Amino acid sequence: MHHSHEALDRAGGLTRVGLLLPLRDPEFRKLWLAMCVSLLGDGAFLVAVAWQVYELSNAPTAMSVVGIAMTVPTIAFLLIGGVASDRFDRRKVMVAADLLRAVAGAALAVLALTHAIEVWQIAVIAAVYGTGAAFFAPAFDALVPDIVPPERLAQANALDQLMRPIVFRMAGPAIGGVLVASASAGAVFALDAASFIVSATTLLLVRVAAMPPARGPSSSVRRDLAEGWRFVRARAWLWVTFASAAVAYLCFMGPVEVLLPYVVKNDLEGSARDLGMVFAAGGVGSVACAIAMGQRDLPRRGITFIYACWTFATIAVAGYGVASAIWQLMLAAVAFNALETAGTIVWATLKQRHVPRRMLGRVSSLDWLISIGLLPVSFALTGPVVSALGARGTLVVAGVVGAVVTGAAYFVPGVRDVESEAASVAPAASLEGRTSGVLADAG
Repeated sequence: MHHSHEALDRAGGLTRVGLLLPLRDPEFRKLWLAMCVSLLGDGAFLVAVAWQVYELSNAPTAMSVVGIAMTVPTIAFLLIGGVASDRFDRRKVMVAADLLRAVAGAALAVLALTHAIEVWQIAVIAAVYGTGAAFFAPAFDALVPDIVPPERLAQANALDQLMRPIVFRMAGPAIGGVLVASASAGAVFALDAASFIVSATTLLLVRVAAMPPARGPSSSVRRDLAEGWRFVRARAWLWVTFASAAVAYLCFMGPVEVLLPYVVKNDLEGSARDLGMVFAAGGVGSVACAIAMGQRDLPRRGITFIYACWTFATIAVAGYGVASAIWQLMLAAVAFNALETAGTIVWATLKQRHVPRRMLGRVSSLDWLISIGLLPVSFALTGPVVSALGARGTLVVAGVVGAVVTGAAYFVPGVRDVESEAASVAPAASLEGRTSGVLADAG
């Protein structure tokens, strides 16, 4: 089904099913705007950094080093970021993370524009980016249910997943590809730094109904972390999904991030603009999926839906390995991103409905930590595996093995228990602390 742009606002359009309802809240609009501006810069950065690295050193190993440099600090600080988002103002945690990444982006822009940039410098600055992400991501996950009423969380997550690909996978990469081709990668790095400044400024204006601090007089970071871990460990739908995502990402994330630009540039003799179009095609798939998801209620068998989507999405990774033209890479990107988006919308809503608000930051940080914990290994293994299997063979094997792991996790005992608990657990978990909240600066 196709939708015209006019249908977004008229009666009978998307507002009929509530996709745009969260935007009626001025605080959510500010958060949404901050996210969109920041992701626009990040999408452009995605193309620029890959192209810059391959111009300096036309080897997958160099891109692997940058990937490792970005993910290791993220993993190292995620738990602290989760605790911080539960103990302090989530909004201010996000602002600090934005400012840190703005400084890093500005430094990268200066180095590139003065032609003094080297791969090791990109790696060091990527580590700063990764540190900022470790604090921003769990705080953002936990802030959304602080702002959005429980009955609109699904629409808010669908809207989030609608705009992310539009700005991060479509507009951002398209702008990045054009700027790299017509100006330089340095111009894109400067754009990304500016986007973080705009995002931080907008976040400072957000006011939310905040609950009392989660910590008590005898609380400590260690106790907070232990409490979050006990909560996750007691629920198979959480820890099994975290663990299966970790193994799946080990299989395919490094190969995709490192080898997709390599295949475009070397095997298919494409340009930075072509790489941007491949990323943008993935955004088209995500957008179409988010619009469709926003028009209907979440599936009753949420975990079943999530695992089905993510299993087939991982199979789509193999399509990158067999594609022989740019348009075929674009089709694979559409399939992968559409299925990933569908599963992510349902997954985010399940967490927000079934995890108490006071613990959502810690649970989200554990989600991020365990899921991406093996990414440095994935990047490190990509080079040796490419030497043995070639770039295309590595992508095919990564997609197939990752899909098998994801599909198998669905059958672990206890994973589907949350489906039978949804009716009774969700309202209590979603509303916890909301009625006692007071209007204050938070985040």
